[in-house]
Amino acid sequence: MVNALDEHERTIGFGEFALGQIRALRHSANPRNYEIWYVYATGYNTQLNEILNETIARNGELSQAELDQLYESYLTHLKTSDRIDKVGARVVGEIDDLVGTISDALGRTASYDASLAGADQKLASATSREQLVDIIEALAHSTKQMRETNRMLEQRLTLSKDEISGLQQSLEAIRAESLTDPLTGLGNRKYFDRMIEMAVEGGLTSNQPLSLLMFDIDHFKSFNDSFGHLTGDQVLRLVGMSLKNAIKGQDIAARYGGEEFAVVLPNTPLRQALTVADQIRRAVTARELKKKSTGEILGRVTISVGVSMLRPGDDTDALIERADACLYAAKRSGRNRVICESDPEFAAATRGQVA
Repeated sequence: MVNALDEHERTIGFGEFALGQIRALRHSANPRNYEIWYVYATGYNTQLNEILNETIARNGELSQAELDQLYESYLTHLKTSDRIDKVGARVVGEIDDLVGTISDALGRTASYDASLAGADQKLASATSREQLVDIIEALAHSTKQMRETNRMLEQRLTLSKDEISGLQQSLEAIRAESLTDPLTGLGNRKYFDRMIEMAVEGGLTSNQPLSLLMFDIDHFKSFNDSFGHLTGDQVLRLVGMSLKNAIKGQDIAARYGGEEFAVVLPNTPLRQALTVADQIRRAVTARELKKKSTGEILGRVTISVGVSMLRPGDDTDALIERADACLYAAKRSGRNRVICESDPEFAAATRGQVA
């Protein structure tokens, strides 16, 4: 078991290492940069460490733009669970305080009830005007105290309502973040799985058309191998931004996993879905990829797209499998193209194996 002194020395060591790296690489000593190197020193985030090592080995340095990209990609989303814990603790604390206030008010209410019962007995046996005045004054005093208790309770309930409402909004924001891919800003796989189930169920129930687009970045591994993972992240962001700009209304866009993306198009027949898919493909291809740290032009990114449409009796898996098969057909047919399940390439791909 680590004692307090050992823990102190260990964390001081992490901090000194972080400041040493900031000094050696001449980075700004801001909280973000410090956190990056502190986490690096702990070794807890192996993916962050690998990319830092790779980038420094490749370039000999790290720009501030690259550090910011690393922070957004590998650290911000790790704070979600901490934020949930903190909000949860505040909710529990607020409830405990409120229960204490209500318990206190209930105790005063019981005392007031006892005063009323006692006054009732005294009134029954009172024989003089002075006795009646004393009883009435005591009742007035107890009633005033009870009124003040009720006022304080009402005020506390109002404050608690506002506080819990604010905490609820915080939890909603955190929930939204938990369904968002931190790198691209699109929905993540969890979001996609949830939304496509709802969309498929709605499409089958209403008998409305529903199309699914599956995207894959062509030669993505070569971007990582040639230019590093930070450039690979930039490619993912580029495609994510193109999808964001293309969807509207009920459309659902998500990062499916790795270099794969998906777009669900409710109330959209196959022909219209093909138009959307090709618009996205062209939008991605039209943008030049530039290395942030040097401004070097790295070329253009292309994507392959598979498109399927919901059929009667389908389930979610069947719709995804056909879109995936169309995507593989597009890859096999030369990449940088859109293939749907009515194309001859799709039938060929289902019989063969992707190259």
